[in-house]
Amino acid sequence: MFAKVLVANRGEIAVRIVRGLRELGIRSVAVFSDIDRAALHVRLADEAERVASYLNIESVLAAAKKHGAEAVHPGYGFLSENAEFAAACQAAGSVFIGPPADAIRRLGSKTAARILAKQENVPVVPGSEEPATHLDHARQLARRLGYPVLLKAAAGGGGKGMRRVDRESELEAAIRDASSEAERSFGSGEVYIEKVIEKPRHIEIQIAADHYGNFVHLGERECSLQRRHQKVIEECPSSLVAAHRGLRASMGEAALRIARAAGYRNLGTVEFLADAEGKFYFLEVNTRLQVEHPVTELVTGLDLVQLQLRIAAGEVLPFSQDDIHWRGWAMECRVCAEDPEHNFFPSPGKIVQLREPSGPGIRLDSGVYPGWTVPLEYDPLLAKLVAWAPDRQGTIARLLRALDEYAIVGVENNIGFFREVLEDRQFREGRLDTSFIAEFFARRKPHTQPAAELEMAAALAALVHSKNEQPETRNQKRETNHWLSDGRSELLR
Repeated sequence: MFAKVLVANRGEIAVRIVRGLRELGIRSVAVFSDIDRAALHVRLADEAERVASYLNIESVLAAAKKHGAEAVHPGYGFLSENAEFAAACQAAGSVFIGPPADAIRRLGSKTAARILAKQENVPVVPGSEEPATHLDHARQLARRLGYPVLLKAAAGGGGKGMRRVDRESELEAAIRDASSEAERSFGSGEVYIEKVIEKPRHIEIQIAADHYGNFVHLGERECSLQRRHQKVIEECPSSLVAAHRGLRASMGEAALRIARAAGYRNLGTVEFLADAEGKFYFLEVNTRLQVEHPVTELVTGLDLVQLQLRIAAGEVLPFSQDDIHWRGWAMECRVCAEDPEHNFFPSPGKIVQLREPSGPGIRLDSGVYPGWTVPLEYDPLLAKLVAWAPDRQGTIARLLRALDEYAIVGVENNIGFFREVLEDRQFREGRLDTSFIAEFFARRKPHTQPAAELEMAAALAALVHSKNEQPETRNQKRETNHWLSDGRSELLR
């Protein structure tokens, strides 16, 4: 096993990896930009080094060399699906904790992955395997598929470089915008076209493979609740899969066929779209650890970060497919500094007060602390609130209880929004698809601020008021009822 690992990421995932390393007795090296100098992952790591950027390969590898890190964990986002970075790690003598560079290249290109899936007889969403960057060619492709179509970045995911096009008059602007966003996000402006499947379920399969030809899948995650093609709430298992006997095994085997054909190693996720009848279509492969990995961990009892480390260190998978069991139900809310009332616009600023939930069945993967300033420059994800219970309704109840306890003051956030979704009848019944959030906003009741947030805001207001009082007034109050004022001051510290 490694003695020291560099974590090439930030935020909650960097904190998660640092903790996983510490449990294995491995020293951690954090990297940070100037903006993140006081970030939580920097505070928790054993060592830290400034880098020019989380996307600067030379700077990251220089930090690894300086600190004597034997391996690099990329987390998700940034360089995690960059084949050049994986190859550069290998050339520099550092183990890249992820799949080989060749596998990333074969699967990182969405068009190449589609071709591979077809070769393995895995059904794919109708679309093109060739780039659709040039307008005339894109028009021909879209006409052949029939509108509406979806433009997607060939080199990345997460909703970046993605645009829905309902008619030909929108195509030119959509290609320009999608290509530009893809270039900024992934260094490649190549986009391709897929046919839009109306109201699908988004189901993904977690896979794991070692260096000795052993492949397993760890079941599915339902990621249908999305806004702007970015996931909002994820759960394991999927109510759709639970209702169709044999669907998990069929999707799992399809995912493993693609992984074997690509020469895959370590952990990855194969994403599918599925209809109400249980027919599924290959979408793409994420060659990294997923944001939503905690729900799989809670249901399978496996630590996926430690599993990544063990595979990268050359260990054999410690289980076979028959050893994998799924127990109970887990659900995750991505808590972000954003304003749901204004199209989820990012809300940077200082976290003035923070109260975090805990208790039975609750897990919080957080990357922030009171006094931390949420920067505008990065993704607004603050934490992942995850709940586990024996069944789906019990999980929703626990998650609602935890949301009641959760309060963040200083930045707008989506905690109240999650309460509304979890209390929605359609959600509780498991009637989900990728258009759920848009339809939810169309039918939702007027927004009201959660009690926990109001309580925290009231406490903050009382604290500010007490600091603004004249000294004479405070002294007079202490004389008349000083035990009460001293008690209040202590509570508001």
